[in-house]
Amino acid sequence: MTISDRARSFEKTSRATITLPDGRIAHRDHIAHSERLVKKFYSVRPGVWSFVGNGLSNQSFIEGPEGIIAIDTGESIEEMAHAIATLREHTSTPIVAVMYTHFHYITGTKAVVTENAGKPFPIWGHERIKRNREGATAEIGPTYTRGLVEQFAVLMPETGPDGNVNVGLGRFWRDPMHAPFTTGFMPPTNTFGDEPSTHTIAGLQVDVIPSPSDANDSVTYWFPELDTAVNNSVWPVLFNVFAIRGEDYRDPRILIKGVEKILALNPEHLVGAHGPPISGKSEIQTRVTKYRDSIQFLWDQAVRSINKGMFSADVGQAVELPAWCDEDYLTSEFYGVAEHHMRQIRTGLFGFFDGNEANLFPLTTPERSERIIEGFGGRANVEKQLRDAIASDDIRWALELGSWLVHSPGATQEDKNLLATALRTIAQRTTSANIRSWCTTRALILDGSFDFSRFKDHRFSYKMIVEAPHEMYVALLRVTLDPDLVENENFHIGWDFGNGKTIGLHVRNSVAFVSDGKNADATLHMSIETWAEVLTGKTTFAGALDAGKITINGDAKHVKKLLGAFEIGALQNG
Repeated sequence: MTISDRARSFEKTSRATITLPDGRIAHRDHIAHSERLVKKFYSVRPGVWSFVGNGLSNQSFIEGPEGIIAIDTGESIEEMAHAIATLREHTSTPIVAVMYTHFHYITGTKAVVTENAGKPFPIWGHERIKRNREGATAEIGPTYTRGLVEQFAVLMPETGPDGNVNVGLGRFWRDPMHAPFTTGFMPPTNTFGDEPSTHTIAGLQVDVIPSPSDANDSVTYWFPELDTAVNNSVWPVLFNVFAIRGEDYRDPRILIKGVEKILALNPEHLVGAHGPPISGKSEIQTRVTKYRDSIQFLWDQAVRSINKGMFSADVGQAVELPAWCDEDYLTSEFYGVAEHHMRQIRTGLFGFFDGNEANLFPLTTPERSERIIEGFGGRANVEKQLRDAIASDDIRWALELGSWLVHSPGATQEDKNLLATALRTIAQRTTSANIRSWCTTRALILDGSFDFSRFKDHRFSYKMIVEAPHEMYVALLRVTLDPDLVENENFHIGWDFGNGKTIGLHVRNSVAFVSDGKNADATLHMSIETWAEVLTGKTTFAGALDAGKITINGDAKHVKKLLGAFEIGALQNG
C-alpha cells in the first residue's frame, strides 16, 4: 500500500446516501449495519446464549452444572431484567454467578438480586473495576457527559433527516423501552488482577485472560469445556483506537496481544461484549486474523507517516484502509474512522504538538478566527466562500471556513446554520456511527434545536455521591476553583461527615490541596446526604447552613467566601 495524497471517506460517498421511509438520511452501509444489531437472543450452542440488541452491549449467559453464569448486565436494571425474562423463555436454570468483562455495561446487576429473591451470588471481575467506575466521570464529568451525548446520539430524534440509525456497537445507547434506566451496579465480590488465572464457577472451569482493549480492566473468559470464549477485544466494527467522545489512549500494540490470545485459544464459539456471536474454528481464525491485522495496519502506517515528518492532520489522510477491510463488518468503519485512529496514534505516542510551527503557540480560537476572517477580506467574503464550498461539495474546506465564522466574536445565526449544513452533509454520507452522531448533534446545537449549556457544568448524581468514597466529591472541587478569587488565600477547610473520617481542602498558592482534614482552620460538620443535596442543587450551602444541617467550627464567613470561589452553583448562591 503506497502513501496516497488523500484518503477521503465522506467525499467519495455522496451517491451512497439514501432516505428511509421515516425521513432518516444516512449512508446505505450505515443503515445496513443496523441489521447486525437487531434484538436477537442467540443460542450459540447448547448452554450458551448471547442477547444482542437489548442495548449498547450484549448480555450473555453460560450454563454450568451448578447453574447459569450471567456475563455483563447492561446499562440499567430494566435492561438486565428484560434479558433475564428472555433467558427464561429458554431455560429455568437459576443464575448462580455474575461475571464482568470490563467496567462498562455492568449497571443492571441488581436485577439478578430480584431474580434470585435476594439470595447472594458471587460477582467476578477485575480488581480495578470498582475504582475505574468511580473515577471515570467525577472530575471530568461535564466533558465526559458532553462526549457521551454527542457520540451516542442521546439527543437525536428517532425519525426525520437527523434521526438516529444506530450507534455502531448497538442500535442505540439505551433502548427507550427500558426507561427510566435505574442504576443497579454491584462491585465484584471475587476479583483477579493482571495475571492469567483459572477458577471454577458454576461447576465450570473458567480461564481468565487479561486483555486490555478500551479499558485496562478488560478480560477474555475462556470456557474450555464449552470451547467458547467471551471477550471485549473483537468488536463488530473496526476497533476504535480513537473515541470521538474523548478517552484514554488505547494503544494498538496492547490490544493486538489480547486478540492474539483469542486466536491462540482457537475457539469454536466467540461471544462478544458487542455484536453477533461467531461460530466455527476456521471462520473465527480467518476473520479475527484480519481484524488483528487491520489494527496493526493502523499502527504501522501511522508510525510510517510520523517518521516521514507528517503533521497530525496529514498523518490522518496519508493512507487508506486496504480494500479487504470493506469485506467484513469486523474491519469496516461503522463506528469510528481510520483517519482519526491514525491521528490518535500520533497523539498517543508524542502528545498534542505535531511539529507544525503554528501549533507551538497558537492564538486563542476567537482571536485566530477573527484575524483569518480579516485577512480573507471580511465576513462577507468568507461567508461567500463558505456558500461556494458547500455548493461545490468541498466539504472539508467548508468546515474550516464555517468554523472561523462561528468561533469569531461576530458570529451570527446564519453563520451557524451554514456550518450546520456542512456537518449534516458529512453525517448523511459517512458509514461511521460516531461521525454521524457527532456531526448531527453539533448541527442541532448550532441551529438552536438544543441548548447544550447544561453540559458544561458538573451535574452530580445524589446516588453516586452517597455511595462513593467519602473523599471523592470533596476532592473534585479542586478542578472547579477560580484561581483569581483565591490568589492571596491560605486557609484550610475540613469536612467531617460523621463517619469517623475527615477530608480537607487547603486553599493555598491558587490551588486547593487535598488533605486529610485534620487540624483545619475551620471544619464543616454534615452528613454525606446533606453534602449530596448541596452538590446536586437540591439545596444551597447557605440554605443547609441556615436549616442546621451544616455546622461550622471556625470562621464561617471566611469559609463561605472561599466556597464561593468554586464554580458550583449551590456553593456560590448565598
